[in-house]
Amino acid sequence: MFRLVTLNLNGIRSAASKGFEAWAEGTAADCMGVQEVKAQHADVAGRFDTVAGMTGHFHFAEKKGYSGVGLYTRKKPSAVISGIGNPEFDAEGRYVEARFDNARRKLSIISCYFPSGSSGEERQAAKYRFLALIAPHLARLKAQREFILVGDVNIAHKEIDLKNWKGNQKNSGFLPEERAWMTGLLEDIGLVDVFRTLNPHPEQYTWWSNRGQAWAKNVGWRLDYHLATPGIAKKAAREHIYLEQRFSDHAPLVIDYDFTL
Repeated sequence: MFRLVTLNLNGIRSAASKGFEAWAEGTAADCMGVQEVKAQHADVAGRFDTVAGMTGHFHFAEKKGYSGVGLYTRKKPSAVISGIGNPEFDAEGRYVEARFDNARRKLSIISCYFPSGSSGEERQAAKYRFLALIAPHLARLKAQREFILVGDVNIAHKEIDLKNWKGNQKNSGFLPEERAWMTGLLEDIGLVDVFRTLNPHPEQYTWWSNRGQAWAKNVGWRLDYHLATPGIAKKAAREHIYLEQRFSDHAPLVIDYDFTL
């Protein structure tokens, strides 16, 4: 089995202070994608280079205390790629891809942090620019190799994916254009929302606002995904959203796949 975790840390130092590393040790992941590291190389070096016996590969934002993604891997990748080749978003540290290629298979594991548009029109416009770039990037990648992208996509796809869908139809994260983009990614490009293939049930959330007792009342959103090419998605065996401890405003999403690297 290959255990793959995704977690938006909302700051790696903050998450560590809440027990993230000890939890990671116990979860026995083979790979872990993290987002919103909110740190630079100097903050990570010698402190968060390795977690739970896995080696970290990072794409940091240029701006201090902002964004940044990482991918912790137990097995050494054959290559690591940071960024998607776009200056605007590569400066924000949003994409790291580890390749595990051999004679049998070409496989990538990607940690990606999609922009949030909730702070206003300017960031929503940036979010749309990112969506317009990442979809063809993933389509090209799919033509060449199997992959699983994990991360905070900042979009709840369907009404089942957030508690108050009626009241959020004009809010970033559940806008018609964003949801249509996600539908296109799945139906036109042919990626698979792995969690939903395993769990069709409502009230399965990975993020809760810090306002209004959202966590206590489970007024959440499903913003964190495993998006995979069909061949590798078929190997998904079981899923789990870890809710017993909180390291962040997001919960870890764990999926086991029936293969080994």
